[in-house]
Amino acid sequence: MKRRIQYTDEPMGDLKVVRDFLPPPHELVFEEDMVKVTIGLSRSSVEFFKREARRNQTAYQKMIRRLLDVYVSRYEHEAPTSSGTVRR
Repeated sequence: MKRRIQYTDEPMGDLKVVRDFLPPPHELVFEEDMVKVTIGLSRSSVEFFKREARRNQTAYQKMIRRLLDVYVSRYEHEAPTSSGTVRR
């Protein structure tokens, strides 16, 4: 910025105070009970997630974790039958 802003003491019009609607910082922290696991994945799957993570500027482990979370939330409410298949 090369131009300098010049402020004046002119009236600003009708102003209204807005209630603070933002949550405090401690409520913004998303903490979920995490469990460390060791899992073997195919090289092509890991390479895919790493490539997509770089493209989206995130960690590939987060993407895999999120994928599993979405899968679980989708099928969590469906009860398996005695044969192991899922009833819909």
